[in-house]
Amino acid sequence: MAENGESGVYEVYATKYAWRPVRRGDLFPTGGGDRSEQIGMDYFVWAAISPERTFVIDTGFTAEEAERRGRTNIRSPAEALALVGVDAETVEDVVLTHCHYDHVGTVDDFPNARLHLQESELQFASGRYMQNDGIAHSFNVEEVTGLVRDVFSGRTVLHDGDAELADGLSLHLVGGHTGGNQVVRVRTARGWVVLASDAAHYYDQLEDGALFAIVFDVGRLVRGYQRMHELGDSPQHLVPGHDPRVLERYPAPSPDLEGIVARLDVPPQE
Repeated sequence: MAENGESGVYEVYATKYAWRPVRRGDLFPTGGGDRSEQIGMDYFVWAAISPERTFVIDTGFTAEEAERRGRTNIRSPAEALALVGVDAETVEDVVLTHCHYDHVGTVDDFPNARLHLQESELQFASGRYMQNDGIAHSFNVEEVTGLVRDVFSGRTVLHDGDAELADGLSLHLVGGHTGGNQVVRVRTARGWVVLASDAAHYYDQLEDGALFAIVFDVGRLVRGYQRMHELGDSPQHLVPGHDPRVLERYPAPSPDLEGIVARLDVPPQE
């Protein structure tokens, strides 16, 4: 899409490809509220589009993985991105925020893309902690192995901490959810937007400091909340990674994409 025409300023889209029902108490075991409330979990991939470059953030999971894990697959991540004019075949840069199955599952659908990943995350995903079933459950060993192969081929670009990939788009290592998960900071017409991915699954984390159930390092998770507030222009510039309310708070780019795509470079509707 990219209609703004301004260098280093991006349009940003969250595109939904899958979902699952889930209870609040399963996600926030130490939090308040009605623990039996069904709040749902949406699965997104994101696109940052400027006149010069397109970045895809995360690649979701495959249909086979959805079936294996009991997720409701709506469309492939590549099909979701096509709704905002992104052709997976021509994408040159994919940011992988971390190595969980629902974020690195379809990298082969982006055959011409470099894969940007934190080195500490790949070390985590292929290291000693994968011998713990509770941690390893969120990873697919074949997908992690593929990323290691892509290091050998030169396709996977490993970053050591914060990195600027282009004017107006940078990566920031926060950790916590995993050993090396990162967030993406993007310059938009409304200011600096932070795509949290799994550094904050829900607004509850960004607004109330809630602790998510799947966490590797609680201290880094909490410090990551603070870091995202420092990176974004305001709390309204922080976008969680799995919250269905994203599609309620932000407008769709067109009426036919209501409930499917949210445009994040414009102010939220609330």
